[in-house]
Amino acid sequence: MFEARHSMDAPTTTSADSGSDGGGGWFTPRKTPDPATGGPGQEAAEARRVAPIRPVGRPAPAQAPAPAGQDAGEGRIPEPRDPREPRDPREPRDRREPPSAPVRPNPADAPPAAPTGPVAEPRPPRSLGDNGSPDAILVRRTMEEVGPVADQVTSYFYALLFVRHPELRQLFPAAMDTQRDRLLRALLTAAEHVDNKLVLVPYLKNLGRGHRKYGTHAEHYPAVGECLIAALTRYATTTWSAEAEAAWVRTYTTISQVMIDAAAEDEMKAPAWWLAEVVSHDLRTPDIAVVTVRPDQPYPFLAGQYTTLETPWWPRIWRHYSFASAPRSDGLLSFHVKAVPAGWVSNALVHRARPGDVLRLGPPAGSMTVDHNTDSGLLCLGGGTGIAPIKALVEDVAEHGERRPVEVFYGARTDHDLYDIDTMLRLQQSHPWLAVRPIVDQLAHLQLPDAVREYGPWHEYDAYLSGPPGMIRSGVDALRSIGIPGDRIRHDSLEDLVAAGS
Repeated sequence: MFEARHSMDAPTTTSADSGSDGGGGWFTPRKTPDPATGGPGQEAAEARRVAPIRPVGRPAPAQAPAPAGQDAGEGRIPEPRDPREPRDPREPRDRREPPSAPVRPNPADAPPAAPTGPVAEPRPPRSLGDNGSPDAILVRRTMEEVGPVADQVTSYFYALLFVRHPELRQLFPAAMDTQRDRLLRALLTAAEHVDNKLVLVPYLKNLGRGHRKYGTHAEHYPAVGECLIAALTRYATTTWSAEAEAAWVRTYTTISQVMIDAAAEDEMKAPAWWLAEVVSHDLRTPDIAVVTVRPDQPYPFLAGQYTTLETPWWPRIWRHYSFASAPRSDGLLSFHVKAVPAGWVSNALVHRARPGDVLRLGPPAGSMTVDHNTDSGLLCLGGGTGIAPIKALVEDVAEHGERRPVEVFYGARTDHDLYDIDTMLRLQQSHPWLAVRPIVDQLAHLQLPDAVREYGPWHEYDAYLSGPPGMIRSGVDALRSIGIPGDRIRHDSLEDLVAAGS
């Protein structure tokens, strides 16, 4: 039953073009069949086919005829990696090679069956206007149409990926809910900024470097691209066309190549991950802990950046945490962690981690760093555990011997939530150029960004924001309203803001 449903409902994949790369792209837009040579119904079937994908610069392997009843692309695995290419020696063996024997797909991962019965006519998406390049307009229109059914799109994408390429399932966590959301956020970010290289390229480079810790390699990207296009073909029924597919082909080719190049460059100078032993666990409140770790080898980063952590209790589940101090001479790293409801990693770090436990760290990322080539003041807004990178920025300014003014607004719901206020006040006593202002918003009458308006002026300041996405959103709006230009407002919540629709 499962096999029959898969062969009927899943879009098929055409065999790879055996000719040249045609410009070096991973995709080749589908070719419209010649009605003179195609049999009855062939044109309709071709409309559901997905363009083949292959790594840049590699010729397509010859395809043997598919067995009867099996799609040409069904069950195909990514091209093996060239054994001459270097690998991270610390990468687990089971992530290096595909399984020697085929893995039977889990029926739970199967693509959902096509809907039966009458289907309502889809409503055309609202107009996005003509801003941007032709490809950007087509990509955004597609994303806008599939937005209301995003859960179905991402579920179908992952089901198709795991059915066609079951060896990739081991790279993902057992629970896929958060992973599905991350895919959508990444696509929204890329679609929103497809014409803005200054924003998109650094974002994609961070993604490419970060994906090394999952065991992702260049040969995995074609499989992802094929299944992504297949999912969009299935659900973007109003905006999808040959032109839209070609636009997505070009867009995904660009996105994936930036990520691949960044990963290859990073592989030459850094491991895919670091092991880090917990050396201190300080429970500041019932749900907030300061966790300090010692990495097994030097870990270079800048104050204001963040990393990803994986615990031994939840393999393949990574969460972002900011460094709570500037780089230290002893090499230790500290993180402020708040246990959130249903937060697997955060609850493990707060309530379960103890000295001696070993975590894994991903590479450092983020651009919320201090420019030491200027003497502008720093206006810092930290909400909740968002005070961690703000504290690191203050230490960074102090270590550089600068006397530029630094104004810190530390926001919390209650006095109890100002768990690091003593540390910040000690820093204020040591540095006359630092001012720390705690803002308690117990009754939600005074938001942290509103409090900033009561002070100033801030025309000579660079602004830094860290905290919940809602605080950053309102903070950016407030800072712009008082005259701080957008290029002087720094934060690392682009992904969250785009996912929220900004």
